[in-house]
Amino acid sequence: MPGKVTDDRSTPPHHVDDRVVLEPTVRKPVRTKRSAPRESLSAFDGPIRRLYTVRMMADVLGVPMAAVRHWQRGGLLEPTRRVGALEWFDFQQLVVGRQLARLLAAGFSLREIDAKLAGLSSEGAAAAARAAGRIVVDGRRLSIRRENRLLGAGGQMQLAFYAEHTRDDDTVAMPLTPSTTGMPSRDSSIDIALDDEPGSAAELLDLAADLEASGEHAEAAEALRAVLQADRPTAQVVFMLAELLYRTGDLTAARERYYAAVELDADHLEARASLGCVLAELGDHELALAALEGVLRQQPDYADAHWHMAGVLTDIGRHDDAERHLRTFLALAPASPWAKLAREQLDG
Repeated sequence: MPGKVTDDRSTPPHHVDDRVVLEPTVRKPVRTKRSAPRESLSAFDGPIRRLYTVRMMADVLGVPMAAVRHWQRGGLLEPTRRVGALEWFDFQQLVVGRQLARLLAAGFSLREIDAKLAGLSSEGAAAAARAAGRIVVDGRRLSIRRENRLLGAGGQMQLAFYAEHTRDDDTVAMPLTPSTTGMPSRDSSIDIALDDEPGSAAELLDLAADLEASGEHAEAAEALRAVLQADRPTAQVVFMLAELLYRTGDLTAARERYYAAVELDADHLEARASLGCVLAELGDHELALAALEGVLRQQPDYADAHWHMAGVLTDIGRHDDAERHLRTFLALAPASPWAKLAREQLDG
């Protein structure tokens, strides 16, 4: 099956039109035997077509899903459309995310990015993020270009020699790809012991996101458990913990957490789709199909669910049905990071 796309950044990225594109990490490829007749795609010309889910954004940008969710929580990224717990982003938000991903790849932690962007605009970090294309990086310092001036934190003008040696294209001189490990360097600002005096749930969520972005999955899971202990459990936090457990390879524990997220919120379609993927990987194909069919009945234009459904159907030999879902997936998300693989399998 196409498998559940993970945040493993071991696959080298490539560039298309100055975009960072990572080949998605999949556990098993789709195996199709013959092509099915093409269907009309006019039904998928609605507003969700050509939008990016959180998972797609993460793969295109080459960052963990936790980073995308962190930026969304802080208002740095704004969903174009929201249906229940599902969120979609348009290309304009992808452009903003690309600039944020460059800062993450340059070694800044998520919370450090928040703080530095907040210092560049009197309107806060979200406003600075919208102007991230004009942000210049000099070591650990961020400046923003306004007309012919470079302004630092608090609007302080940078020294003349610094401005003179900064060209217009220096705003994109930051690394376009993550480091060889796929994660930003560990920053001292995230070395916070979890047994210290606990902070607010929001602070713990930010800590968890930073730890996950740094590859500290076990520590990130502990931070999320601390959130669940401090506050009443919510479907979204339980889902985030399930995703971390999945990434560490603990499929049984991840399955139970996905079930818990769905029990807390039956409309959490992302959790239900992920549950279907884990059930399939554990060999429970009928339960996996039931979970994914339920998602598509409620949200028929959820591209990720069509992608996962195609994989499960391929695994049980229903190749024509699998191809139908692959074609629907391509109609909904032709610019997805997984689209190339889908086309290759359809043409194979």
